[in-house]
Amino acid sequence: MNIIIYDFGTSSVKTCLFDIDSGIELLASSTASYSLYISDDGGAEQDTEEWWAALCSTTRDLFLKSDAKPEEIEGMAFCSQMQGTVFVDEKGNALRRPMTYLDQKGMKEYKECMGRGIIKVSGCSLYKLVKNLRVNYAASTSAKDPVWKYKWVEKNEPEVFAKTYKWLDICDYLAGRCTGRIIRTADSAFATFLYDTRKGKEGWNKGLVKMYKVNPKHLPEIIDSSDRAGELTAKAAEDLGLVAGIPVFGGGGDTTFVSIGAGSAKPGKTHIYVGTSGWVSTFLDYQTVDINAMITGVLSAKHGYFNYYAELETAGKCFDWVINHLALDEVGIYLKNNKVKDDYESSYTSLYDYISEEINKVPPGANGVIFTPWMHGNRCPFEDSNAGGMFFNIRIENGKRDMLRAVLEGICYHLRWLLECEDVKVKTSDPIRFVGGGSLSPVTCQMLADITGRRIETVNNTQEVGAIGTALTVAAGIRGVDVLELSEQLVKVKQTYLPNTENKEVYDHNYRTFKKLYKSNAAMFKEMNG
Repeated sequence: MNIIIYDFGTSSVKTCLFDIDSGIELLASSTASYSLYISDDGGAEQDTEEWWAALCSTTRDLFLKSDAKPEEIEGMAFCSQMQGTVFVDEKGNALRRPMTYLDQKGMKEYKECMGRGIIKVSGCSLYKLVKNLRVNYAASTSAKDPVWKYKWVEKNEPEVFAKTYKWLDICDYLAGRCTGRIIRTADSAFATFLYDTRKGKEGWNKGLVKMYKVNPKHLPEIIDSSDRAGELTAKAAEDLGLVAGIPVFGGGGDTTFVSIGAGSAKPGKTHIYVGTSGWVSTFLDYQTVDINAMITGVLSAKHGYFNYYAELETAGKCFDWVINHLALDEVGIYLKNNKVKDDYESSYTSLYDYISEEINKVPPGANGVIFTPWMHGNRCPFEDSNAGGMFFNIRIENGKRDMLRAVLEGICYHLRWLLECEDVKVKTSDPIRFVGGGSLSPVTCQMLADITGRRIETVNNTQEVGAIGTALTVAAGIRGVDVLELSEQLVKVKQTYLPNTENKEVYDHNYRTFKKLYKSNAAMFKEMNG
């Protein structure tokens, strides 16, 4: 069964062609990038035509890289970044550049609505929090949440707002462009915090819609991720190089599918993801919330199941930053030198492999240097858009290797913090599945095992776990089987890393300091960036 999945990330789309049979085979993949437009007012936007051009080029590339034919494709779906905001007209055309999950232009709108009230929790009106929590065990506690993007456009771009037919997330817009049908999947509807998760009441909640003053006419029909959104139109098929009539499934957000693609889709199983962003997620058959730590149970691809999800907004992005600005900006130990063979690419499959080897020369604890991975603010376990990344405790004897190792350790410290926060409300698992691009490095895998004290398992095609989970959902829909059982059957462990107890003391010591750094600097972050 040949299935195409579009894994739509913050900066690029990875289009994957899978054969799902008695196993999971990635037949071909192709990647194309698009821009992220950052503005001084907190904006973080993208362009729909850049998205579509990337989808078209990567889809056609699949058939150049494989023996598959367009007429052999049995289904397709999107797995995308979540909490975006796309305003469309009646034909599904975008009325302005979409805002991504990083966009925080709506800070004023957020504070005006949620910051009012005599009694507050986490800076938000207790009345509004309680009303939200009763309906869906969640609430908007961040200016980055979609409803404030919606309210910002209403207030600042009335001409766009007046033309709006529906308000969508990114995966919904793309599915609509392929099928001509304008819908939202349940997981993307939930991410607006206007969705009722109570059994028998699932759907848009009229009380919350009224409380946040959202126009109910802007809210589309809701379908499940495993439902068919429609069939590929002739126009979309022509653009993509496919055949009209291919079933297009609902799809949804990356957090919706990663647990399935990681083979971590039984109640109580925990996975950690590190890509551009990062998170800790535990699969549950019930919903719970920790409003103080900003953790809630978001909808899974299977109805009635949830991912208890704690997010780090910049994980791998921090490592990319430090490579670009410390490792490559100047002549140094990470550029070609007499210690590296001329045939660099044959010596190291990627720059990341080479730098991992260099990092491994530094002892655990990074010779006392600690890094905070809050390079675009932070959401969990504290919400603060003013928080920033920093290197702490650099001394004259420290070098670039120490700083690079400190970045990886800082990411792992924060993931341990999220893991411990989850343990307050649920029981996280041991072992933990570690997926995403971060798990490609054995150095990072061992570091995560040592810092968390948990056994770490990796899987094949770890960078495609979201796409694999989406493909398994599509395959289960076509076959009429249970997607959770299919995941358990087909996703296998590739490698296991056990904690090295010799490193526990230094990591525990640095971790205790790491957790204190935000509280010690919160006021200064506000003074600098507020």
